Amino acid sequence: MSAAPECKQQPGEFIPVIDRNRCEGKADCVRVCPVGVFEVKTLPESMRTGLSFIGRMKGRAHKWQQALLVSDSLCEACGLCVSACPEQAITLLRAPLERASP
Repeated sequence: MSAAPECKQQPGEFIPVIDRNRCEGKADCVRVCPVGVFEVKTLPESMRTGLSFIGRMKGRAHKWQQALLVSDSLCEACGLCVSACPEQAITLLRAPLERASP
């Protein structure tokens, strides 16, 4: 996969954050990401702790299929995933300085 012209930052300067209480695993983020940051897989049990009641209900209803970050350090902050997510479950945050440095 190659970087799309919409990408605005160097890889790793921003990281996507997924709201586990909102994600329903519809994979729109997977389809639009030009650098392969996401995959939809079964959310590990360790990541289910702390979910709200609604988040747990959504998880069960969708058989715990959610977007997972598989290559978040490749994110170039194009924002396509944020726009594509029907649940508005993705935000982009600036990576900690030690991570963003080459």
